[in-house]
Formats: sequence, C-alpha cells, structure tokens
Amino acid sequence: MGFGGDFGRPDDGFRWWNTGNPQTGSGMPVIERYIFKDALLMFLAALLVLTGTIWVTQALREVDLLTSKGQTILIFLKLTLLTIPSLVMILAPVALLIAVIYSLNRLNGDSELVVMSSAGMSPGRLIRPYSWLASIVLILVALISLWIMPASFRSIRDLVSAIRTDVLTRIVREGQFITLEKGFIFHYRERGSDGALRGLFIQDRREPDKINTYISEVGRTVQADGHNYLVLEKGSLQRQTAGEGDPAIVEFERYAIDLAQFTREASATYKPRERYTGDLLTLKPDTPYTRANFGKFRAELHDRFAGPLYALVFAFIAFAALGQPRTTRQGRGMAILAAVIAASAVRGAGFGLSAYAAKNAWAFPLVYLLPLLAIALSVLSALRPGWHQRLRPRPTTARNRQVAPA
Repeated sequence: MGFGGDFGRPDDGFRWWNTGNPQTGSGMPVIERYIFKDALLMFLAALLVLTGTIWVTQALREVDLLTSKGQTILIFLKLTLLTIPSLVMILAPVALLIAVIYSLNRLNGDSELVVMSSAGMSPGRLIRPYSWLASIVLILVALISLWIMPASFRSIRDLVSAIRTDVLTRIVREGQFITLEKGFIFHYRERGSDGALRGLFIQDRREPDKINTYISEVGRTVQADGHNYLVLEKGSLQRQTAGEGDPAIVEFERYAIDLAQFTREASATYKPRERYTGDLLTLKPDTPYTRANFGKFRAELHDRFAGPLYALVFAFIAFAALGQPRTTRQGRGMAILAAVIAASAVRGAGFGLSAYAAKNAWAFPLVYLLPLLAIALSVLSALRPGWHQRLRPRPTTARNRQVAPA
C-alpha cells in the first residue's frame, strides 16, 4: 500500500489511524503524520522549483546591471535575491495547491484512500494534516506579507538609489560625452582627488520644446532625505524655449539635480508596497502623493492581511475536489482541472476586488469575504457526510452473494 510501516495487525480494528506514537508520546496519529510528511515534502519541492524558475527569469532581466550600469556580481545577486520574499509570498499558496493535489492523487492511486475509508476514517480526520500544513503556510505568507516583503522592497529601493549615484562614477568617463538617458547628455573634464567632478557640461533635451544646458566648475554627489543629488557649484543654466529667440541665462552658486531622473522608475516618495505595515495603518493623506494614491495605500494594507487566507483557500479547494476516494477506473483528471480552475478563479476575483476597492472604500469588506466564503464552501463540500460510506465493504449476505458459474 505504501504506508511505510506496519500500522497494525488484522485484529486491531485498524486503530493505527487513531493512535499516537507510543515511543515519542506524540498525539498525532501515525497515518496523519504520514500524510502530513508526504504533503510537506511535495510543498517544499514545488515551492523551490517555482521560486527558482521565476527568480532566474527575473534575474536575467537585471543583467544590464553588470553591463550598462557597470555593477559587480555581488550587487547583482543582492538586488535579485531581495525579490525572493515577494515571490515566495505569491507562489507559496500555488505550491500548496500542487502539494495537496499530488498527495491526494497519489494516495488514491495507491488505493490508500480506499483503505482509510474502509477502516472508518472520516473526512474530518483526513483533512486534518492538510489543515496543519495550510496553517503553517498561512503563517509563513503572513510573516512575509506584513514584515519581510515591505523591508525587502525598501532595501531594493535604497540599493537602486545607490546604483543611481554610482552611475556617475562607473559609467561616465573623463573627457567623454555620455547619453545617460535619451536626450540627456553628461560630460566632465576630470575627477578631483576628493571625488568631485570638474568642468561639468550637462544638456537636457528630453522635453521637445525646451533645452536646458548646465555648465559648472565643480559637481558633487550628495544624499539628503533618502534622495541622491548632483550639486553643481559656480555655474550657469542656459534655457532655450521653442519660439523664443534668445536663450535665458541664469548664473548660480549652487544648483541641485535629482539623480532619480536618470531612471524611469523615479518617484518622489515610497510606493505603497515599500511602506511598512505600521506606516500604512497610521497613514494620513497629508502629502500630494498620498492624497492622490490614498486608495492604493488602503488596497495594499488590506491585501497584506487578506492575502495569507488564500493558502487555506487553495488547500481546501484541492481537498474538496480530490478528497473523495475513487476506484482506479475512475479518472481524476477532471477533478484536478476543476480544482485548478476554481483556485485560479477565486484568486483572480480577489485581485479584481482589490483593484475595485482601491477606488471604492465600501468594497474593502469584500476583499476578506471572498476568501472566507471560498474556505467555508470548500470545507462544507469536502466534509459532506457519508462520502466514505460508498466504498466501505458491505457484509456478505444471501441477497448479495453471487455464485460463480461452473
């Protein structure tokens, strides 16, 4: 059968599934430990494969850090590894769905579900090891969602900010005219012993009707309030606007240029996913950015609390579809497909509700109601009474006894 041990003699009434380990004193029945271990190993394998595959594809997209931005392999690995918590948070429920489907399908294929049902094991007992595993995954996803993921995104933001500053020291060479971005040309004559750039020339043609030209004797990179700036000293700004004959020239002693403009992902403040959960709980629309995106901040907060519930949703949907024992002649392909479609539909609806609730505050209770309703319906479907009675061997009687032909 594949139970991995001698669970009892024929005269013990199949009590192996209802007793703990007498040597360790564990209260978990032997068969439940067996099912839990089987599903856990499959969950870890699926999570490792899914996370590794997607991480590699994302890492390949960041290869330009080693080429165009001239960063080291350590910076490349640090930036890409920081994305793993967010991948685990998304993929853990999917890996759990795969693990439960695999475990139940294997148990049924080896006729173990039939044996358990015949021995009187109820659906409530069978679902317990999967519930424990789903609870562990829920806690893992909650920890990542509420604490680890925001910290990783914040670290990514800080690292990218440092890379922006490093662009001037690694990409731009003395005496060369470099295009940092389409329409943005940068040049400096030499680098001083203190790291300052001397003889700066910057031309900004990114706006079609405006040309800004900066000329400065000295330029230094500085960091203030989490932002990186190039501070120009003793120079002038020449601004040429389309339709005007003579350019406007302004001389300055100090002028700061935000280095965030060198990247397409420039932002004046932390995005919702980069905010700590405590910050989101106490967030007030006291800045133009938070006022304009307050709905997105609310949606991010509720997603962090509602997202872990989908670990239970995926596990119980899989159990509801495959927890019923069937004979080997009955295919389970349609049940597996139904579980995958149902889980995908519920999760897709969750994303849709979150996006809708970002613009309609009254809809936020639905973000929690959807997974809770899916859990309740799945459990009720899985635990419907009498499902294990259909495969329990019937006693031989004169009515159902058949005589073999001579």
